[in-house]
Amino acid sequence: MSELSELKEREPRVQAVDVAEVATREVAPGITSRRLLPTDHARGWLIDFAPGSEWPEVDVHTEEERYYVISGEVIDAGRVFGAGSYVVFDAGTSHRPRSVVGARMLGISVRIGGDADAGGS
Repeated sequence: MSELSELKEREPRVQAVDVAEVATREVAPGITSRRLLPTDHARGWLIDFAPGSEWPEVDVHTEEERYYVISGEVIDAGRVFGAGSYVVFDAGTSHRPRSVVGARMLGISVRIGGDADAGGS
């Protein structure tokens, strides 16, 4: 194999998407999710909470989950997280986020191993 071929095989893949063009799915009344580009190691999602909405059930984590509150406020794990908050849940934790005023969150779930459901929160 040539040196150039070896370099191309090791070259990291770069992906990009315009989030506005990603299809939304309704998680529950007032909550929508957009599944962002997954990899073998992580999956991303964008979730919008309308004012007064709550995640439909307790979300149990088999993998680490992180999210950044872009706008609004999320009430989660007994705390209020405003815009600019970066929140991390370890694998094995659970939570049920809600919002009184509405919120937008950008999240990443870090895969422990293998393929995981790409749903969000």
